[in-house]
Amino acid sequence: MTEILPTPPTRMLSVRQQFGIDTDMMVPAFEERDEHVPEIDSAYRFNPDVTLAILAGFTRNRRVMVQGLHGTGKSTHIEQVAARLNWPCMRVNLDGHISRLDLVGKDTIVLRDEKQVTEFQEGIVPWALQRPVALIFDEYDAGRPDVMFVIQRILERDGKFTLLDQNRVIHPHPFFRLFTTSNTIGLGNLNGMYHGTQLLNHAQIDRWNIVATLNYLPADEEIAIVQARVPALAGDEGRKLVASMVALADLTRKGFAAGDLSCLMSPRTVITWAENCEIFGDTALAFRLSFLNKCDESERSIVAEYYQRCFGAELLESFLCESRAMP
Repeated sequence: MTEILPTPPTRMLSVRQQFGIDTDMMVPAFEERDEHVPEIDSAYRFNPDVTLAILAGFTRNRRVMVQGLHGTGKSTHIEQVAARLNWPCMRVNLDGHISRLDLVGKDTIVLRDEKQVTEFQEGIVPWALQRPVALIFDEYDAGRPDVMFVIQRILERDGKFTLLDQNRVIHPHPFFRLFTTSNTIGLGNLNGMYHGTQLLNHAQIDRWNIVATLNYLPADEEIAIVQARVPALAGDEGRKLVASMVALADLTRKGFAAGDLSCLMSPRTVITWAENCEIFGDTALAFRLSFLNKCDESERSIVAEYYQRCFGAELLESFLCESRAMP
């Protein structure tokens, strides 16, 4: 891993000026960017409450969890705040392949003076703890139990981390920050959408100082994001099309909440649909390829009805009949 110099933030930014939120909060920021600082996405829209929660994490060293459905931009929200503070970030997805050794470290064989010697290689946690880095654990509720107990050590107030193999105690850098994202707040796969998520014990959740919920954006803001992502739809005609797309997406979300659908359209899916419209030049075809084919066959007629309500046109009946006839 590339070394990061432990240079502290050198300036304070006004949250009101930087993020447009009506507050007197000031937040520390770095003067210069390095390769670990995320790129600024000028099209990103900030949720004020979640932004304040994340900024509290950066300013007061609070452990912040951002919870919400897929596609709401939880990890991106943290990264985009960090990008505007020039704060280096490391994002780790807690999938089934991340092990305790990946987080803590392990002995490795290296060549020294043409001889093989055993050296301890620091894992993700001790490396990040010693540097001014915002460490983001993605999909927190999908982590394995042995991995979660490693993380629990650094959730304490002082955040000290003991490397037992090295007989060494690591004290966190003053500007180390810790964030996480999750879909279920540790309640497991209640609705069947998030296979692989785990039930987390309350002692684990209780150590997070701030838990923010990120919901889908209001329609006008979602439309603006889609238009920013797909410049070909930036005009008035494009806005009418995108507005219908977002309205359809909202119907799928309400249908999911009511139990009529087992999947929903996230903002990410709407953007993909808009991009595919540009590729295929056909809104209905792009919709089928972007979302409808992901739906359960028994639910496609419901989604087709949503499409008809938003666009005033039927999806190809032959396609729907073909889908129903599939074994």
